[in-house]
Amino acid sequence: MIQCSECEFFQRSESGEISFKCDPFSTIKEPECLQKWQLIKINQMVAGYQATLKYYQKLAPMQEKMFNYMEQEMDSMNEADKWKIDDDDEDDWDTGDDLL
Repeated sequence: MIQCSECEFFQRSESGEISFKCDPFSTIKEPECLQKWQLIKINQMVAGYQATLKYYQKLAPMQEKMFNYMEQEMDSMNEADKWKIDDDDEDDWDTGDDLL
């Protein structure tokens, strides 16, 4: 089995990050290469998911404030329209009194 560090498609950056320039459909030399390539892709997906979670954690306080503001606005709208409902209720009570 060939080691990745000996492969022509292996690259290590100055910061120590490993990257592979191999194409899984054409330049894979051994079956183990495909398994390693799959692991690298899974790690990239996990890193992307973690970055998304980190972004959502930054947005959470602002989103909570926005929900609270919208709830207050909806409550004030309901309070402003309460007179419409109160009049209807009084009419119902008036018609009920006439029947007795």
